[in-house]
Amino acid sequence: MTDVFTKGGPIAPRRRRAQLNWLLTVLPAFPLVLLVLRLWYLSRQDLPTMLLLVQYISPLGMISALFITLIWTIPAVILVLRLLGGILLVSTPDDAGRSLLAVTALRMPDWVVLLAAMLAGFTWQLRLLPTLVMLVVAILGLTGAQRFRGERWLMVWITLGVPILVGALVLIFVWPGITEALRTGEHSTALLLGVPPLLGPLLTGPVPPWSARLATHWPAVGAALVAPLVIGVVFLRAPVLPNSAVEVGPEGGKLTVVRGQLISVDDTSTTVLRSGGQVTFLPNDQVRSKTLCPEPVRPPESAVAVRGWPLSDSVLSWIAPTRRVTEVDPRCLGRPLKPR
Repeated sequence: MTDVFTKGGPIAPRRRRAQLNWLLTVLPAFPLVLLVLRLWYLSRQDLPTMLLLVQYISPLGMISALFITLIWTIPAVILVLRLLGGILLVSTPDDAGRSLLAVTALRMPDWVVLLAAMLAGFTWQLRLLPTLVMLVVAILGLTGAQRFRGERWLMVWITLGVPILVGALVLIFVWPGITEALRTGEHSTALLLGVPPLLGPLLTGPVPPWSARLATHWPAVGAALVAPLVIGVVFLRAPVLPNSAVEVGPEGGKLTVVRGQLISVDDTSTTVLRSGGQVTFLPNDQVRSKTLCPEPVRPPESAVAVRGWPLSDSVLSWIAPTRRVTEVDPRCLGRPLKPR
């Protein structure tokens, strides 16, 4: 199928290709802009320091940091696009072909949605999993409304029975977390756990045709405007250089510890970026020892647990092996390893 037919006739393929070309042009440029902004932020807006970082920082390391930091956004974009486009398709099927949002949802393969849901299940925090269940149930109901219009009993089961049943099961599972969140004053956590299971049945049916574009396009436009800002703020705080502590001093003399982010080590010197943005070149003949310092452990965003599972953790963080730091190296605290 090469054309999308609507009430007023098919949309010109040249117009759709032009819109797609613009989108494909912008998408690869966005990660590049993020990487440049990260180096600019890391250099404290100093151009010589930024050029030094560009020379020594590995692009693969930057891309890896970008991927690990923002992996949770990929399924969010896919699922939200499929949901909003599905609502538009079932609400105004005769006019939906004029919307890029609806065409994207119509041509999105089911296996892409399935992989996005699985990736979200592993990477999203536990307190966001009720939202994920709501999105999946709503997408399932919208897909059933599009494909099984003649089977009334099947449509009723998919659009009402499944969302109500799944929502009830989710509420039963997270109810201890809701009560604990309300008791400890974490009202946002209680809303994230309790509200999404109730919204599933409301998102599986059509909305009035006059409000279809208002209910789908404006949320999509708002998300498109806010998402780059949120992604940029998150990535600008992601580490791209290893934190290190270097012992420096003459042979048999007093030792000092230089802490910062290790840029490079060559034949003559060790280059370290200090916390204030100052680049320090340490002669290798005076370097006595080096160590990597762990990232500071931030307090969990939520102290609530559901049946023993912390809400601020993800399934991937439980499965993947982690390095447990039991003792802090004194060099990471600014003290020599063996004071003299």
